[in-house]
Amino acid sequence: MSALYALYEDGERAQTAVDALRAGGVNEDEIIVISAEPMEDYEFGMIDHRSRLWYIASAGGAAGCAFATWLTRFTELAWPLPTGNMPIVAWWPNIIVIFELTMLGAILSTVITLIVTGGLARKMPPLYDVAVSAGKILVGVAAPRDRGAVERALRSAGSPVVSR
Repeated sequence: MSALYALYEDGERAQTAVDALRAGGVNEDEIIVISAEPMEDYEFGMIDHRSRLWYIASAGGAAGCAFATWLTRFTELAWPLPTGNMPIVAWWPNIIVIFELTMLGAILSTVITLIVTGGLARKMPPLYDVAVSAGKILVGVAAPRDRGAVERALRSAGSPVVSR
């Protein structure tokens, strides 16, 4: 099944096409909008802005903290150095290692999440046209269920529909 999309000159026409697609019964999760610059002035600029990145980074930080705590405690108990009435596990020096590994866990989980969710690991985006680099706005549907309704919705904003 091929994708259907259209290229628009400005944000007004692209917003009209997105509204027409929604009115035509296309789910918002199926609509793809790609532009060379941010389109925050238009409502379609907020499509797919839901993210769980904060939760994933926090979980990575918590995992790093737990690993660092285990590592420092295990190391000090495995090779105890008696220092005259001082505890074998010294928490104040361990805080440095715990902090660094907590940050490492948060940073690595964030970078991996950005690579996966940003699509940087795949060879080609599911829907793209080189005219987007020239300033056009792509609005389309990767796998339309009703091709006729999608074509009518995209043409209603005044641009020819391209099939891929």
